[in-house]
Amino acid sequence: MCTESDGGADAEAGRAAERRHRWRALSVCLVAAFMSLLDVSIVNVALPSIREGLHASEAGLQWILSGYALTFGLALVPSGRLGDARSRRAVFMAGLALFTAASAVAGLAPSVLWLVVARLVQGAAGGVLTPQVAGIIQQLFRGAERGRAFGALGGVIGIATAAGPLLGGALIALAGTGEGWRWVFYVNVPVGVAALVLAWRLLPAPVRGRRQGLDPPGVLLLGAGVVCVLLPLVQAQEWHGSGKWLLVPAGAVLLAAFAGWERQAREPMVDLALFRLRSYSLGAAIALLYFAGFTAVFFIFTLYLQNGLRYSALEAGLAITPFAVGSGTAAAVGGRAVARYGRPLVAGGLALVAAGLVAAWVAVELEPGRGVALATAVPLLVAGTGSGLVISPNQTITLSEVPAEQGGSAAGVLQTGQRVGTATGVAAVGSVFFAGLGGTGGDWAAAFRRGLVVILAFVLAALAAAGYDLLTGRRGGGAPAGARGRRAPAPQRR
Repeated sequence: MCTESDGGADAEAGRAAERRHRWRALSVCLVAAFMSLLDVSIVNVALPSIREGLHASEAGLQWILSGYALTFGLALVPSGRLGDARSRRAVFMAGLALFTAASAVAGLAPSVLWLVVARLVQGAAGGVLTPQVAGIIQQLFRGAERGRAFGALGGVIGIATAAGPLLGGALIALAGTGEGWRWVFYVNVPVGVAALVLAWRLLPAPVRGRRQGLDPPGVLLLGAGVVCVLLPLVQAQEWHGSGKWLLVPAGAVLLAAFAGWERQAREPMVDLALFRLRSYSLGAAIALLYFAGFTAVFFIFTLYLQNGLRYSALEAGLAITPFAVGSGTAAAVGGRAVARYGRPLVAGGLALVAAGLVAAWVAVELEPGRGVALATAVPLLVAGTGSGLVISPNQTITLSEVPAEQGGSAAGVLQTGQRVGTATGVAAVGSVFFAGLGGTGGDWAAAFRRGLVVILAFVLAALAAAGYDLLTGRRGGGAPAGARGRRAPAPQRR
């Protein structure tokens, strides 16, 4: 005879099994997100090996880097909308399969053109699968558990960005400089195949609801606008002359046209009412400014170490490891603490990042030579710890009031802003860095310090946005956005 206590135990066992299944599904998403984000930074240390192996020109090397970033940013919002409208599981798996295949093709590349095309496809595939991860988290998790899930995603973002040079350097050291770059791409293939099998078994079936349109005019306007804004930024060092910057105002016009279209479209790709949510609009601004800063650190630090101080790829990767350690550890803590502390946690993280960057500036001033990796270890650990308290908590807060059925497209817009921020930061910081060199024989340490000043300005701007949120939240008599613990009404659908 079944007792009431037996029934309660069975229910509890069922809930525990459901929780385990959710976290297993998330782990598959995180593996795919790690691969796609790792390929943003891992190729930086492989460029000398690619130059040697394929006799690549500077323009070809730039397209291997910037082409990935361009198509990645271009695919984010349309694919997020597609996942919301159809099936996040199917779109995620399609993106993962394409990313895995493109990685294999990149590894086999017999020429620079072949590699550039493979990187363009790989970037688009990464842009397809990435917003599905945030959408699936919105679909599977609620409350404090959602914060922990976004904390895990934030840890992956921070570790993948910072660990890319280390992993790339290790692979090249093992396989040799002539062909080692191929393994930077081959490593994705077995991981991608395994993740595909697990995704088919573990990811949730689509939630059936009203079938939504895909808004082709909106896709075209947004795509053209993003290309016009990103292209001159990602090609800032290789595309000489000032004519390229005319694309930026043209992109702004196209994005304004996109916004006008979305306001009157029957089924808009992006519901612009999302930006009336305080948590979303301020969180998106903080993310754009912060990504403009922190990702540029690795760009100029790697150049300083490898080109200026003749560090090997592996040594350069090891020098950046303290940031990855701090970021990954703090992201897990931040994901658990964000439900309690809200935006003040993000502000505290940004202050830590700023303190770490100032300490790194001082360290390079005192020790600009071969010992710079040791001198900057603690400052980078502090900055990485702060970064872990920024990325995942800010993403949790930003998406906290977004309805689950709009999670993919909202995440796509947020991540597009991050890509624009990254491209803007690398272009701005890179121009100051190279101007400081004044030629190949310039003072690399001084150029790096000048670049750090620009990075610090972006981080302080993000801190000012977080401070504005805290200040105006208190004046309004309420808690800061993201710390209130309740959902705002969903944006109105037309």
